[in-house]
Amino acid sequence: MNFKGKTALVTGASRGIGRAIAHRLAQQGCQRILLLARNRDRLCQVAEELGQWGVEGVVLAVDLADPIQVNVVIAQAWQQYGPVHLLVNCAGVAHQTPFLQARLPQVQAEISTNLVGLYTVTRLVGRRMAVRREGCIVNVSSLMGKVAAPTMATYSATKFAILGFTQALRSELAPYQVRVVALLPSLTDTDMVRGFDWFRWVQPVSPEQVAEALVTGLRQGSREILVGWQSHGAVWLQRLFPWLVEALVQQASPAVKVTAPYPLRQRVFS
Repeated sequence: MNFKGKTALVTGASRGIGRAIAHRLAQQGCQRILLLARNRDRLCQVAEELGQWGVEGVVLAVDLADPIQVNVVIAQAWQQYGPVHLLVNCAGVAHQTPFLQARLPQVQAEISTNLVGLYTVTRLVGRRMAVRREGCIVNVSSLMGKVAAPTMATYSATKFAILGFTQALRSELAPYQVRVVALLPSLTDTDMVRGFDWFRWVQPVSPEQVAEALVTGLRQGSREILVGWQSHGAVWLQRLFPWLVEALVQQASPAVKVTAPYPLRQRVFS
């Protein structure tokens, strides 16, 4: 993929992987990068950072969980700044909680942002790309979209769903010359996960490594872009020895103290 002079839209661009991807795309010669997230102040800072590469950063402060506002903001941006050539769906929410202790608002937050928000943006941009018969869509899943992780059940479920959505969309949009790619980072050292209990033996990668892998994968024409040797190893083991991967994941998982979500009563019948 040639990035020179292109316009990109990056969701979740205010921090972490999204911010690093915006930086890397600027370094590759993108002309304009639309930065979408909730926090306007952080987006303005990222937009200012892009200026060092002579790239225009456009701030789109909106909550992906609000589809009406997302529709309005993207339609206005397309009209004002022209077509989007590359969409990177990076926004995501994660809560580390044992399933038996999970609370519905946390579950809803992960589904609303990771799935519904991604779908909303992709639908709006993908339709316009199809009309123009050009474009590339990158959906950021996770290694947890291949290998599910205890204490991250809902997050893993959303990342598995993103892979399925990406595969289906790839076939549907191929006749319109729109490319659809999945990016699968492993554990990434961002502020979103620094309060988590990390899995043993897992070496986190940096957001910059993820961004570099994305650029390399897009240039090579990859359909699924894995980040780091541990991701490649885990995926191959999952294909060949799924029972072994399940055992290793259980051993690597942080210790979980399982408590009942409500008092259990034992009834004795005589």
